[in-house]
Amino acid sequence: MSYRPLADSIRPETLDQVVGQRHILGEGGLLRRIIESGQIPNLVFYGPSGTGKTTVANLIARQTNRTLRRLNATTASLSDVKDVIGEVGTLMAPNGVLLYLDEIQYFNKKQQQSLLEVIERGDVTLIASTTENPYFYVYNAVLSRSSVFEFKPVESADAVPAVERGFRLMAERLGGAAELEEGVAAHIAAACGGDVRKALNAVELLMNAAPPGPDGALRITLADARAAAQRSAMRYDRAGDDHYDTASALMKSLRGSDPDAALHYLARLLEAGDLTTAIRRILCSASEDVGMAYPQAAAIVKACADSALQLGLPEAKLPLAQAVVLLATAPKSNSVCAAIDAALADVRAGKTGDYPRHLQNVHADSAGLERDQGYLYPHNYPSHWVKQQYLPDLLQGVRYYEYGENKSEQAARRYWDAIRGE
Repeated sequence: MSYRPLADSIRPETLDQVVGQRHILGEGGLLRRIIESGQIPNLVFYGPSGTGKTTVANLIARQTNRTLRRLNATTASLSDVKDVIGEVGTLMAPNGVLLYLDEIQYFNKKQQQSLLEVIERGDVTLIASTTENPYFYVYNAVLSRSSVFEFKPVESADAVPAVERGFRLMAERLGGAAELEEGVAAHIAAACGGDVRKALNAVELLMNAAPPGPDGALRITLADARAAAQRSAMRYDRAGDDHYDTASALMKSLRGSDPDAALHYLARLLEAGDLTTAIRRILCSASEDVGMAYPQAAAIVKACADSALQLGLPEAKLPLAQAVVLLATAPKSNSVCAAIDAALADVRAGKTGDYPRHLQNVHADSAGLERDQGYLYPHNYPSHWVKQQYLPDLLQGVRYYEYGENKSEQAARRYWDAIRGE
């Protein structure tokens, strides 16, 4: 008998046995109602690995009595798709074919366009799955002919029964009993990071390596469970949605002055070894979100970033954590960001105009032109300031920078108001 992984052996046989996804498969859920109707449209399943996309495709094939054919876009070609279509109407697929195309994002635009022939046939139903946002990676013509359903990471509480069932099944396979230390099943369910397949793989590994006790029972310790499930909760792909979501969450937590959340997302980046993203986001936040409310933050954060790069991981966690806590607890001001964005908007809109004559470089006089430049040198005046025009005539009176309400910027405002006599 050929070896069959535990995750395959334990696949649900009914919709009620599917772990998680209550938002679409629970009583009254839209996907559940579609499946129970037997009228299955072309579908796109979007979500992380191990959340039940393939399982639900199997259940749909069984419900509709159609032949299931599975292809993976990382290795499949157009000829493979044509071979599947060729089975329709034969003894191999008398009731039609349900084509499950995994990782559709790896098909290029031309290959995805070729799927339109499949989508528009009544005897072939396409279910495409992807771990990436389909609105970015799936061709519009395919999306417009399909219904998209999002599969979410499984909550640890929902995964516990599947883990316990996995231990029971493995005990039956091995002809014995499983004796679990308290907390083993809960730890594996939590550490799987919403991926039931990972959790069951950990169960299989633990059972195969478990030493039998005096009574013959296979003993699973919490320490072994922690070792088997370490890092399994990490979901991170430097080229995928997780990368951008984690970076965005770190930046928004810094901006929102939540040091605990900021440290959490920093930890995710560090655990994935992504120093570059962590440093870029932290350096950016120092000017974008703290800015003139605490101008020294930019220099301190830069020093922390330099230290992190010199130290490397794992020690880099210390200066980066210091930078994150500093930024999250610092006073906030986006006056710098708002000011440069407003100035850029005018430049891009063509609102520039000529330089005031007194601001031009003196080379303008080298061609024999006798014009009075009229520049007033501020250091020759009290408080090193003198009133004169700096913006082009077209933009006279425009104000880009507005002082923030924080202590630092208000002190600067009072200083300049006094000098200017305002």
